[in-house]
Amino acid sequence: MDRLIYTVASGTKHILDQQAVVSNNLANVSTTGFRAQMDSFRAVPVLGQGLDTRVMVTNDNSGSDMSSGALQVTGRDLDVAIKGKGWIALQMPDGSEAYTRNGALQTSPNGLLQSSGGLAVAGEGGPITIPPDASVMIGADGTVATMPSGTPPAISTVLGKIKLVNPPDKDLVRGDDGLFRLNTGAPNAPADPQVTVAGGALEGSNVNPVDSMVAMINLARSFETQMSLLKNAENNAAKASQILALS
Repeated sequence: MDRLIYTVASGTKHILDQQAVVSNNLANVSTTGFRAQMDSFRAVPVLGQGLDTRVMVTNDNSGSDMSSGALQVTGRDLDVAIKGKGWIALQMPDGSEAYTRNGALQTSPNGLLQSSGGLAVAGEGGPITIPPDASVMIGADGTVATMPSGTPPAISTVLGKIKLVNPPDKDLVRGDDGLFRLNTGAPNAPADPQVTVAGGALEGSNVNPVDSMVAMINLARSFETQMSLLKNAENNAAKASQILALS
């Protein structure tokens, strides 16, 4: 009887964990460049006396859906969207790099090119600074150029090039801040000239709200099933106590 209780408790715990993942995905349906979280589970036999008729549930691995989201044209000069595979490199305060697909860039009061979260965008030649009152253009290869007001269209100044990387998906892990980092121990990923961006556009979240809602309903039904098993275990224990009391 105790084995059934522990088995149900294990299954219930992981159902709640998976519900948290699905809820987080639904909460980020409209988050720019968001990658849906994925959880997988596997059954582990309960070893001990008697037949191996019961199993427990354990997390197999936790990853992310790396498929691309839909592109949304914004027309904003500092908005960029990665086309296909690739990531925008951000400079962390400790000197390391983190990677994002959120191309809603901005400038600091000092003109430093930053992410929407306030982290400096890594440039292939160092940080990129944009002068005030300048029209910004971001090329397909990540080159940032400006054209001062009142000058002919042909005259532009290259300020730097956004570092675009494309490490293997298996080498990336999501941090608590939603940014991805290398899990191989390497400090930074090398720039990849094959990665291209689309200026004046943003990539939407790749979360499918319909699939997420269906998954949430299935998880709720699984939770109810686990509670029914726990109730049956309680009833069986009560009946066994009654029979022992009569003997």
